[in-house]
Amino acid sequence: MRRRGRKGGDFLSVSLSIKGREEDGHEGNVGESIEGLGQNGAEKILDEEEVEVKRSGTSAALNTTKHLWAGVVAAMVSRTFVAPLERLKLEYIVRGEQKNLLEVIKAIAATQGLKGFWKGNFVNILRTAPFKSINFYTYDTYRNQLLKLSGNEETTNFERFLAGAAAGITATLLCLPMDTIRTKMVAPGGEVLGGVIGTFRHMIQTEGFSSLYKGLLPSLVAMAPSGAVYYGVYDMLKSAYLHSPEGMKRIQNIKQEGQELNALEQLELGPMRTLLYGAIAGCCSEAATYPFEVVRRQLQMQVRSTKMSAMATCIKIVDQGGIPALYAGLIPSLLQVLPSAAISYFVYEFMKIVLKVEST
Repeated sequence: MRRRGRKGGDFLSVSLSIKGREEDGHEGNVGESIEGLGQNGAEKILDEEEVEVKRSGTSAALNTTKHLWAGVVAAMVSRTFVAPLERLKLEYIVRGEQKNLLEVIKAIAATQGLKGFWKGNFVNILRTAPFKSINFYTYDTYRNQLLKLSGNEETTNFERFLAGAAAGITATLLCLPMDTIRTKMVAPGGEVLGGVIGTFRHMIQTEGFSSLYKGLLPSLVAMAPSGAVYYGVYDMLKSAYLHSPEGMKRIQNIKQEGQELNALEQLELGPMRTLLYGAIAGCCSEAATYPFEVVRRQLQMQVRSTKMSAMATCIKIVDQGGIPALYAGLIPSLLQVLPSAAISYFVYEFMKIVLKVEST
């Protein structure tokens, strides 16, 4: 860039030197003085460009941070709200007990009290917050990059599903170890391991580092379609509404009112529709991929001496309980997913407005 600036300065000095020669004959002095000004001007322009690049980089980093924080807050709020339902789902999967929902609730309340329903919630937040944050951020990033590559005005449904699948895979690779630790903690005997750090040490010492990635393959197989369905369905519903007369009218109103509207009023879908579409997307995703979740949890509970492949584990589950065993805990899971997905997407969209997150 500095070479280009120099060239511009030389061109300016030559042209003005000729002009100086024609007008008053002082070719040397005029040429030299203007050449000096040309160099200084070029350097000044380059300095301004460097400052602008630095500002742009800082702004992009800040925007990314705000984007990630929107996902973190969404995960914290939604997971804390539905922690009791998440606990019930784990009881069905981990223990495999053939009890109805009311019996499981009574058993937890009798043995651990009210706080038992939030057992493992802190670890769940530690796992879910970065997972959802990365998931939301990477989905928006992948989708926007696909849009730029295609050159279209709007992403296609295929691009939405592809971006969702890629986001699910990315988040899984980064966050699976914490999920494995949490599952180990709530499994029978997990109470004596001594919390997150104690469980981590126990797994490393007894089974090695690879134990943190138990169930990686079924996790990836599950999260790719899960992310595709979750984000794809939500975006399809959102796009359909925004292209409807009501949706276009709402967007026009948001643009006209601008800063006079509060964050809730600036939601493109509105509060209730954001909650509804998030709930629908979450339920579709959970129902489509739940068997993978059951297999993954069972793999995470295995010890090295009895370690089985994902396929062997799946066959064993079906042999012991039939096909319905692959859907053990689906009802409490859907009860948990419905409000969780609704609240999660609502808080995420809301926080993006509050934090003034820009599209990447």
